[in-house]
Amino acid sequence: MTTFKALLLSKIGTDTGNSFTSNVIDIEDTQQPEEGDVIVRIDYSTINYKDALAITNKSPIVRKWPLVAGIDGAGVVESSNHPKWKVGDKVIMNGFGVGESHWGCLAQRAKLKGDWLVKLPDSFTTKQAMAIGTAGYTAMLCCLALENHGVKRGQGEILVTGASGGVGSVAISILSSWGYEVVASTGKVHEAAYLKSLGAKEVIDRAALSQVGKPLQKERWAGVVDSVGSHTLVNACAQTKYRGVVAACGLAQGADFPATVMPFILRGVVLAGVDSVYQPLAVREEAWARLATDLDRTKLDTITTIISLTESISKSVDVLAGNIRGRLVVDVNR
Repeated sequence: MTTFKALLLSKIGTDTGNSFTSNVIDIEDTQQPEEGDVIVRIDYSTINYKDALAITNKSPIVRKWPLVAGIDGAGVVESSNHPKWKVGDKVIMNGFGVGESHWGCLAQRAKLKGDWLVKLPDSFTTKQAMAIGTAGYTAMLCCLALENHGVKRGQGEILVTGASGGVGSVAISILSSWGYEVVASTGKVHEAAYLKSLGAKEVIDRAALSQVGKPLQKERWAGVVDSVGSHTLVNACAQTKYRGVVAACGLAQGADFPATVMPFILRGVVLAGVDSVYQPLAVREEAWARLATDLDRTKLDTITTIISLTESISKSVDVLAGNIRGRLVVDVNR
């Protein structure tokens, strides 16, 4: 019987409460859920903020116990009962509740639905795809939101919050390659050289945006990519220019939005919500196609740290503490 290593999350109810465990263990093929119609040999996965919450049980991310963690994966099809995929195809997995309601990709093998998969662009290795991962894919969705809502080069600066994180790092690289002037907001001002190497023209301390501010402030930003939420998002909206666009995709500071409608009804600011989990296939394919052509792959090594499957547990604590720069890529065979 074939076994594979996986990071399994378990919760067992007891008289004194719930006992939670997060361990890398050997799992038999027969233990995998039956819902998938494609078996993928995973080469690499990642640790996103949502993964870190699940692995540490700091938030009710997991909907079904026990569960293999990992919302991202890239690898090669081993077997398929889906008409679109054949043995040997290289694929990417992002979202659709994988790592939340369905067994995920922090494992050497994953049984997935073929309808969830995207073909790996020929110009990417599986390692590079996971250096991008959900964070980078979300960053591209945010950048496309600015583009699709008409934000043009030369209209003004683009603010990227949470700049040293995965979404921020990739967004800076993309936007600067498109010719925008990017200002990076971060709590790690010592990372200014890193952020400028990605393409930021200026780095500001997140403290300038994270406190309570006025409903309308001096106009500065033609567009914003925000992964922070709360007061940071409120202040970003209050500082956005007339008919500017704010793409919101995260809540690192908080899920609250203590704002007024004034930026939206007096300046016509557009607040574009960006979801990465349930995007239609056509949108996913467009985002990955644009990543393949527009992202400077020479910068991926700069933003990437490779870790082992076992290290995923301790590194998740660091992710939640804000101690990680860029992207954590998990070599599941290490």
